[in-house]
Amino acid sequence: MFAAASVALTTLLPVSTADAATESAAIAWAPCAEEPAAECGKLTVPVDWAEPDGPTIEIAVARRKATDPAARVGSLVINPGGPGGSGVEAVYGAPGSYTEELQRRFDIVGFDPRGVGRSNPVICSASVYNQMPHTVMASQADYDAWNAFTKRLHADCRARTGPVYDHVDSVDVARDVDALRAALGDDKLTFYGISYGTLIGQMYAELFPARIRALALDSNMDHSLDVKGFFATEALAVEDAFDQFVGWCDQEPSCVLHGQDIRAIWKDLREKARRGELKYPSTGQTMTELQVIYNAALGNEGPDWRTLSETINWLNGGPPPSWVPPLPGRGPVQGDVAWLPTTILCQDYTLQVRNYAEYAELMRLSNKLAPDTRYHPYPTDDLPICMNYPSTNRPHKLRYTGSAPILLGNSLHDPATPWIWSANAARQLGPKAVLLTYEGWGHRIYGKDKCQTDIIDEYLISLKVPPHGTRCAVGTLLPENTLKRQPAWPADGLNWSAPAATAPR
Repeated sequence: MFAAASVALTTLLPVSTADAATESAAIAWAPCAEEPAAECGKLTVPVDWAEPDGPTIEIAVARRKATDPAARVGSLVINPGGPGGSGVEAVYGAPGSYTEELQRRFDIVGFDPRGVGRSNPVICSASVYNQMPHTVMASQADYDAWNAFTKRLHADCRARTGPVYDHVDSVDVARDVDALRAALGDDKLTFYGISYGTLIGQMYAELFPARIRALALDSNMDHSLDVKGFFATEALAVEDAFDQFVGWCDQEPSCVLHGQDIRAIWKDLREKARRGELKYPSTGQTMTELQVIYNAALGNEGPDWRTLSETINWLNGGPPPSWVPPLPGRGPVQGDVAWLPTTILCQDYTLQVRNYAEYAELMRLSNKLAPDTRYHPYPTDDLPICMNYPSTNRPHKLRYTGSAPILLGNSLHDPATPWIWSANAARQLGPKAVLLTYEGWGHRIYGKDKCQTDIIDEYLISLKVPPHGTRCAVGTLLPENTLKRQPAWPADGLNWSAPAATAPR
């Protein structure tokens, strides 16, 4: 996502030293307890790759073997994003997420990255986590409260999680991916990453440029932005997506808000929430303005405009939507522990401000760029947690020296990873990187329309990249139920895909 200054990876373990650890790795496969049609196993890797003979952790791995062994190309390692998405569960759902041709040609392999799910997850005491102040700060006193809280939080989480707490950035994960490649017996890596998973692929390209067979990076992160650039581009992205939604509703008679002043309704809901006067109808909980704005981001990721319009109407006193989304945003957790994958983001980016004045300037800029949505809820929710937790994979411009072509893709109207992020990443990676643009909406382009899905499949299978500047118009949708869609409004906002919507072009 950010930082302006380029930094050399001089502190990283040399590739030749890492090889000694990766080449000895082995995975004992057995049917998965949760999904017997898939195989599960563990990959042992160092906690700290700078100390390959030191303490280790186990990375949970799953695979579905190619359905046509005679046509098998190799292993396709996937990551569904997040940070915090489970690659193991992505493998469980692979038959509904990837084309039959891709499943025929590859063993589809996923893993839970270190700090996630089944791979030594980052956890904290619920009793500490539940003391979290309100995310949106309004004064220096609020900043001071967060500053004190995060010192307690990170100390608690580090004690709960163990040594891996300080080794969960995407460089560490990229080294784990190379260990996985070696354990799978593949000379070179074939990888498909979505959203935050693209950062893993980008770091792999920097570290192991000669070991790439194919990298398909869908809905990219931009690791070159500083915190101001990140907030600004995210604010523009969610505002653009909201504009697209309003345009659809204005032209689509079936929209429940058709013919109404949607922007005025939306503004009124935000202001009611800010005054503490808005209740979430299904639970009676008082909503914050941040929770209202979350709907604009989540409802545009699929996009699922019909549910978004019904939800706005519901919050405004209308009937409940046909599918009632849970109250979005962070809230208190039940039980003994809380999961905090945000620490991965904190290590990869410099999401920090020195005082309330710097924070207020970020919010003023976001408010100016996004008059309807005001700011993007994801970085707004994450920035305070990153206080007192320094970045280990400092933001920098990408450097790729390999010869293998890399395919990047993005929709024009992505509310989570803006198109400009993929354009910037492609430019930084150089002439071997090709950017594929989907002239549509939502987050993740694979599986939405036939055009880009076929191009990505052909690249992964045959290593054929499209010409630079290739664009896919909104057109031939994949046949109904060819690829199942992920449920809308998940706990992890960066990792989901709702049914594609028909919208004005």
